[in-house]
Amino acid sequence: MNQSFSEQEIATVYRAISSRRDVRSGFLSKGIETDKLKRVLGAAHAAPSVGFLQPWNFVVIDSIEVKSAVKEAFLEVSEAESNLFEGASKDKYDSLKLEGIMEAPLNICITCDRERNPQNVLGRSVQSDMDLYSTVCAVQNLWLAARVEGLGLGWVSILKKETIREILHLPETVEPVAYLCLGYVDEFYEKPELEIKGWQERLELDDLIKYNQW
Repeated sequence: MNQSFSEQEIATVYRAISSRRDVRSGFLSKGIETDKLKRVLGAAHAAPSVGFLQPWNFVVIDSIEVKSAVKEAFLEVSEAESNLFEGASKDKYDSLKLEGIMEAPLNICITCDRERNPQNVLGRSVQSDMDLYSTVCAVQNLWLAARVEGLGLGWVSILKKETIREILHLPETVEPVAYLCLGYVDEFYEKPELEIKGWQERLELDDLIKYNQW
């Protein structure tokens, strides 16, 4: 089997990575086609996982009632987080659009079943959180697939896990890992939104690379 990629295919992968964005605003009301949704979820399901455990589930949410409950939970935590900043930083925080829960046609909660195939401890005997890290790989796959399909995706982390578990009726053994907003958007920013709006600059790669030891 030929494992090589053409120069164009290689360039496309790197373009998708560099143009991926955490989208919080500009969602359109246009619905997501069923086949496209299945493709991006399929990309997430193709992620690597420890012991081939595949610990994820995808809770797809289009209910206004459920989204409204999540939005209320976000507002509660966002207000508390805002109070962790002072002065200009607090003003900047309060000016940012940090979620698109109600605007996005779909919300998706990606979960990790901590008890999926518990006898399969391959790769987890000393690093028990590898199932969680595997689930994050599924999130990134979904993000990249969404970008090339013309869909914006944003991760809402300003939420309490126990509140999401209650709203979505998750079993105790199932951990909510990522609450995401997905949909068509009016534009993708040239740079990450938080960089454009002056919250944080991108660090230089060379400053982050160590060789052999720290």
